[in-house]
Amino acid sequence: MKSLLLSAYTATTCLGVGLDAHRAALREDRSGLLPCTFETVDLPTWVGEIAGVDDHPLPASLAAYDCRNHRLALLALQADGFEGRVREAVKRHGANRVGVFMGTSTSGILQTELAYRERDPATGALPASFSYGTTHNPYSLSELLRQHLGITGMATTISTACSSSAKVFAAAARQLELGTIDAALVGGVDSLCLTTLYGFASLELTSSEPCRPCDAGRNGISIGEGAAYALLERATSAPAGAVWLLGTGESSDAYHMSSPHPDGLGARMAMQSALRSASLGTEDIDYINLHGTATPANDSAEGKAVAALFGQRVPCSSTKGATGHTLGAAGAVEAVLCALALVDGFVPGSPGTRALDPAIPMNYQLRGAAAPLRHALTNSFGFGGSNCSLVFGRGAA
Repeated sequence: MKSLLLSAYTATTCLGVGLDAHRAALREDRSGLLPCTFETVDLPTWVGEIAGVDDHPLPASLAAYDCRNHRLALLALQADGFEGRVREAVKRHGANRVGVFMGTSTSGILQTELAYRERDPATGALPASFSYGTTHNPYSLSELLRQHLGITGMATTISTACSSSAKVFAAAARQLELGTIDAALVGGVDSLCLTTLYGFASLELTSSEPCRPCDAGRNGISIGEGAAYALLERATSAPAGAVWLLGTGESSDAYHMSSPHPDGLGARMAMQSALRSASLGTEDIDYINLHGTATPANDSAEGKAVAALFGQRVPCSSTKGATGHTLGAAGAVEAVLCALALVDGFVPGSPGTRALDPAIPMNYQLRGAAAPLRHALTNSFGFGGSNCSLVFGRGAA
């Protein structure tokens, strides 16, 4: 594929709002995970909750979209001057030449959960104030951003579980390559809700302590919430140190509804495809941001796939020990963390991980460290074998 410039990017997670908060946390090997006190949830688990999300209601003109997920979406949009950069791109290219590509897993499902508490006791009807179309509906996220930013170009929401907001980079890249748009707002937003917390607990996938990716004693995930965005544009030049999307790779192994292929077949195919797309070899990758959920099956399968392709040369880490697993937002969050790693020349560590699993043969980084980085690869794998890998580079296109 032709390289695409990340002309702006930002992220908001439990580590804080904006790039500076994430940069500081990564350098300090600090986690934002805390014991779960979200809503009415009564589970022995840790979560990555973002403080103050509900203190930012939507403006009156967007009141129909008001829910926790969309409050988070606009809170994150305003960080790092990102909203202004998007509005400049809309003026530069034209409103109909900018696309919106968002990823989410559960969208505003919390609003539906709250509505069910207010059902009519006689008929079971949901309250008249509840609007599925503008809150719970996954497309409502993209629609909200289009309306708020005055974008009239194509828009879509991808919901493929934990690979959702990685796949939007690939979807946008295809449209930019086709010439249907000149710029793309890509990203992902997923907020905490009872469905994911109790759902993952019912699958025995949540940990009762902060998650420990690739640890010999890992026992499950810590669910987080987050929002991250990037502005993709075609460009022939950029400032020194600019970050580019160089390649995308997708696969679908469909091995099992909720478990990865035990040998990481789908993961390996996605990484190989991303490298081909970027016209790079395994020797060109300087850092891998792992999907690294801290479940026994995922970390083992991904470790086998990485070892088969890269051996033990490339520094790897999972940042989910810092942010939690932000589900549908994870791909975009970790893409932004890769961009920070490239710009800063810093390999993130893995907060929470203590004793590496000797059965996972990778060059896994427990602590963050300075390192010269030119190319980084990030993995995102979803339920049902929906896999996506992205390659980013720093420097010339």
